[in-house]
Order: sequence, then C-alpha cells, then structure tokens
Amino acid sequence: MASDKKIAQKGSKPKARLPRGFRDRFGAEIAAERRLVDIIRGVYESYGFEPLQTPTFEYTDALGKFLPDVDRPNEGVFSLRDDDEQWLSLRYDLTAPLARYVAENFQHLPKPFRRYQTGLVYRNEKPGPGRFREFTQFDADTVGSNSPAADAELLMMVCDALEALGLNRGEYIVKINNRKLLDGVLEAVGVPSDDKERRGIILRAIDKMDRLGLGGVRQLLGPGRTDESGDRTKGAELTETQINQVMLFVAPEGYLPKNFDPLLRIGSAVGPSAIGTLGLNEVRGIRDILQAAGYGEDQVQVDTSIIRGLDYYTGPVFEAQLTFKVKNDEGQEVVFGSVAGGGRYDDLVARFTGQQVPATGISIGVSRLLTALQQRDLHSETPLIVVLSMGDVGWSFSVAKELREKLKDPISGKLLVRAEAYVGGAKKKLQDQLKYADKRGAVLVVFAGDDERANGNVTIKDLKRGAELSKSVESRADYLGARNAQATVSRNDLVAKIKEKLGLR
Repeated sequence: MASDKKIAQKGSKPKARLPRGFRDRFGAEIAAERRLVDIIRGVYESYGFEPLQTPTFEYTDALGKFLPDVDRPNEGVFSLRDDDEQWLSLRYDLTAPLARYVAENFQHLPKPFRRYQTGLVYRNEKPGPGRFREFTQFDADTVGSNSPAADAELLMMVCDALEALGLNRGEYIVKINNRKLLDGVLEAVGVPSDDKERRGIILRAIDKMDRLGLGGVRQLLGPGRTDESGDRTKGAELTETQINQVMLFVAPEGYLPKNFDPLLRIGSAVGPSAIGTLGLNEVRGIRDILQAAGYGEDQVQVDTSIIRGLDYYTGPVFEAQLTFKVKNDEGQEVVFGSVAGGGRYDDLVARFTGQQVPATGISIGVSRLLTALQQRDLHSETPLIVVLSMGDVGWSFSVAKELREKLKDPISGKLLVRAEAYVGGAKKKLQDQLKYADKRGAVLVVFAGDDERANGNVTIKDLKRGAELSKSVESRADYLGARNAQATVSRNDLVAKIKEKLGLR
C-alpha cells in the first residue's frame, strides 16, 4: 500500500515519450510491410535460398565495432556489459552476424551456403528526418563461392523481387561496379594504395556525381570546390591528364557517345593495371551470365559511379535504384533513388578464422522500399469491412466470419478483405460506430436493425464514396445523392454485392 501511495505522489510518474530516433508503428503500416516481406521471401525461396535467424545481440568484438581504450564501445552501436563483463551490442546489420554464424558452423554447412534473413537492425547515430536508429533490412547472401554466378544470381533475385512487388521495367535499375576497378584506375593515374587521404577524396568525389555533375566532380578531383554557402572542400590535386583518365572511368551520361560499351571504356581507363583487369573480368563475367539468363540492360547496368563503403567490399558492388519521381517532405518532386545495395566481401569471415572465405550479398531497405511503393499506389492495404453491432452481437460475428470465409482468392486462398465485428458494445449509437469504422480506415460497413434482420436484409454503406460525395453537398438533392453510397440488399446477396462494390472476382 505504501508503494502505491509513493507512485501516486506528484512528479513520480514517468513521462510517456519515445527515445530519439525511434518510432511506434501500428496497423496498416505493419501489415503492408509484412506483405512486402512475404513477397520478397517467396522470390528468394523460389531460388532455393533458406531462412536464417540470428540474435539481436552479438558480442561487440564479433561486430567489429568497439574501442578497447574507452569505457564503452560507441562506434555506431548500442552496447551494454553482460554479467560476465563481456560487451554485447545490438546488431547494426545482418551481415556481421552471418559472418559469425558461418565461422562458428563452417564444417557443417553446405558450400556454398545460401541464406536470406530479415529483421530489425540498430544504428547509434544522430537521427534526422526519415533517418531512424531502428529499421528493417532484408538480406540475401551466398558464402563459399567466388564464381561470378553467385553475384549474378543475387542481381536476378532483386530484379525478380522488384517486379513481383509491382514495378515495371524502366521504373528500377540495378547497377554494378567493382572495387578492383576503382583500385585499378587509381593505380593507373599514379595514386598509390598507401595514399589514403587522396584516394578518399577521389572516391568521395565520384560518389557525388549525381549531385554535383561533371563540373563539380572535376573541381574535387583537382584544386577543390567552394559551394554556394562559401564552404571549401579540399580537392585531390590531380593533374588535368589524371582528371581526364578518372572521368573516362566514371563516364557520366553525355561524356561519351551513347551506346558506347562501358567495358571498353573501363578497359581504357584502368590501362595495364593487373587488379583493374581482374575487376574488369569479374564484371564481364557477371554481365555475360545475366544476359544469357535473359536479364538485359533495362534491368542491370554497369555504372562505375556507384560507391558503397568500399573499405568493406573486396570486388563487385551493387545498388538497386528506383527511377521514378516522388514527392519529398517539402513537396518537391525528386527521383526516389537507392532501395538496396551490396557486393562481395571476401574478408569478413576471415576475421574469425584467419582463412579467406568468398562471400557476396545484397540488402534491401524494407521501410524505404515500402515508402516508394505506397507513393506509387502499389502494395496497397487489404480493404477492411466493419460489421456494426445493432443489438445482436452474435449476428455481427457471424457476418464477419462469412465475409472472411467467402472473400478469398480462389487460387492462393489469400484473404481479399479483412472483416471485423464491432466489439465496443451493442448499445453504442450508430453514429459512434460509424465514426469508429471511419477512424479504422474501413472502406465499407455492414449493419442491420431488428426489422432488417427479421426481413432477411442487410445494409452496406460505402464510407469512401460517402465521404467524397459529402464534400460537395450543397442542396437536398446532393444530400440524397450522398445517401446513395448506402444500399440495402438481401442477406443472401451480401457477398456478391460487396464483390461488386470492391471490384473483386
């Protein structure tokens, strides 16, 4: 009792608030994400990939994210110390846990080992608009194969997944580059591998091609660049000849003749570099397999401007981009851009075993992809019908059950509607129940009073059409027209009428 009084004291109650960079999700968003994940899962499993689930926590040193000279690891991860004094961290991606799993079970796994995994990952980074500390990824990886076929297969799967989600050719493109090509061109222009600073400037300059264009990148490769605000960015101090060779490698649109084979251009840029030639052969091998399997330039393209955390990757890198325009938070139309990325990381398992194990993978940003699909009215929510309670709760439940049983896809068995009975109380006024259905986002409500039920009838009200008509009500005639969004039908015809209203087969 004393503890209860203490809780009730002023100032002792906790404040209901979200941690920065996190968010609550509810209802439709979760259901839409689940459907998206199910579609991707179906595509990946059709290729023979199998699921893997690893813990949310890993030992921090297994993630490669710790600072031994400070009290708490804090390089981008959330960490805590276990009761055995070991540091644990929330996973920041799904690849590092995969490397740990492979190293731990290497002797028992088929080679190559192919798995997919989806789950939440965590980044201890500064949050911002659309940038959260907790988000969902969907990964597919092949470990134990250095064949370009393993890379090509991942690209095929991503293309198939995007199309299964409703995207058409031309609305997406998957781009390929190679870490070895970048090393080759830098070697060819005389920037040694131990000159980390200049190499970093060059790679960051290439990565900004979409934003700064040809002129801006040339400035960053040369003396540097001053932006509109007056901020100065240091350049790589390359000569004009060196800049031209790097630009030949990057080759933005319009820099070379249209339809010029990118592999010929890349070969000229890397010159006699051995590592560059190796990278060129890897890209050619991937492209040849894709073309033989029927995946053309309208799906997968070589693009040497793609840069993806290149200290992590050891060979080919990939990025899937959506090419259509959407509106950003400011209402401006912008190209949506990247929704997936990955590449080859042959050194990751070696952190545990000391032995290099070839591996390649690709990761889809689930939340970001879902946002894009919803902006295109793809991957829409399964419509909801609310059966109101007008004095007979049992009747409401029986109707909702019938709708769930009869409104299914005849082939897949998938529910075509969601149907719920109102459980807020049979004595609630009709208007209150309609308000509830509207807040739930229901497209239709079904109800029947005592007289209707006695006569074997039922009323269907189209909430969406009713709301649209009510916006233009200016006269009694308009009012009566708005009421036409409501119809009374025979109970036996209910399912057929709902199919008609929703355009279901």
